[in-house]
Amino acid sequence: MKILLISPTIDAEKRTNKGLMLPQLALYILQGLTPKGIEVEVVEEEVDDVNLDHDCDLVGISCLTANAPRAYELCKAFKSRGKTVILGGVHPTILPEEAAEHADCVVIGEAEGVWEHLIQDFQANRLKRRYHDPVPDLGKYVSKDFTNIIKRRLFKLIPLMTTKGCPYSCDFCCVTNLFGKKIRHVPIENIVRDIKESGAKNYIFLDDNIIGHPEYAKKLFKAIKPLNIHWVGQASVSLLVADDELIQLASDSGCKILFFGIESVSLDQLLTMRKAIKDIEDLEKAFKTIKKMGILIHASMVFGFDNDNLKTFNETVQFLKRNKVSTVSFNVLTPYPGTKTYEDMKKEGRLITTDWKYYDHNTVVFKPKNMTPFELQIGKVKARKDFYSISSVIKRLSGNLYSPILYFATNYGHMKQLKVEAKRIDKIKAALF
Repeated sequence: MKILLISPTIDAEKRTNKGLMLPQLALYILQGLTPKGIEVEVVEEEVDDVNLDHDCDLVGISCLTANAPRAYELCKAFKSRGKTVILGGVHPTILPEEAAEHADCVVIGEAEGVWEHLIQDFQANRLKRRYHDPVPDLGKYVSKDFTNIIKRRLFKLIPLMTTKGCPYSCDFCCVTNLFGKKIRHVPIENIVRDIKESGAKNYIFLDDNIIGHPEYAKKLFKAIKPLNIHWVGQASVSLLVADDELIQLASDSGCKILFFGIESVSLDQLLTMRKAIKDIEDLEKAFKTIKKMGILIHASMVFGFDNDNLKTFNETVQFLKRNKVSTVSFNVLTPYPGTKTYEDMKKEGRLITTDWKYYDHNTVVFKPKNMTPFELQIGKVKARKDFYSISSVIKRLSGNLYSPILYFATNYGHMKQLKVEAKRIDKIKAALF
């Protein structure tokens, strides 16, 4: 038996800048869960082309919302060739009925706990239309072959995940729909084993909050410190700066960059989102504390909240420059299906389109309250252009001298992507506005 596992791109004609492309994990877990004796090939379309005539018995496709249309195209193509197609991932979990229209079977939620049963059922010719294990056991070790990532990724970042579940309930986030609110842990010895078996040097923890459970995080950092690795991850600013030991352990264990979902520097908006750090001064102090540990800061900002206006773009950029933030992702608010934001905007008639390929963090798909959709689209692009201007990169260097090579490398990757984004504006304007 042969299985083909695919992660689709959003657009079959385009690819993401390799320096900014996050590595996959889900397909490698599926590969590891597959019983021995079954041949499995993993294809990430951002890196490799998909061969529609691939010699396989079963096709598994994992997708988010933005690449769901491409996933459906692939489903149609493979089914027309007589292949059995499985759909899984965030979007099929949120909209299983929609996904079921395109595939023979839909996996809802996590694959752990159902993938082996699914294969057995397929081999016995009794495949079900849906599979779902709401709370799968994360204790079983799953071996992963990251050869493709090491060979084809620019920074060769190996993906790991230590926890699943998020206790927060942000209106615009659908993570809890996939993993639930209860935080569950992968045994630390399994993480250590992944690192040792991969033999790599650089890693990215894909957890929504690597320090969501401080005691677990401390044990993890102590366990990986002797391995002499470098890693990046996402964390909560408030939890990190409230515990001096935690941030020191993170630094000692090889942490080089931390992603923070700041979303907004508007005090009114922070209160609306129920963020733990609600005072801008506290946020600036947190940045200083993290920088003292030699950790670069990557902030994720979101434009388009109902409190935002045309002044928000410049105010945000000036705040980031003033605090010499290392790198930033500038996103537009995306009302993903399954979130309160989506339901509210749908009821209010504010959605411009439900063509999922535009639900990509970068394209405005709704009507903002205090500006036009195109003003929001252009404002986001100009903010990014301003922050990643040569003068801004040089000015912010003084706050990032503890890691100058990594600082310039990451900023350069974002500067290159600017050109790609600028070319998209006319097409987006013609299609949506």
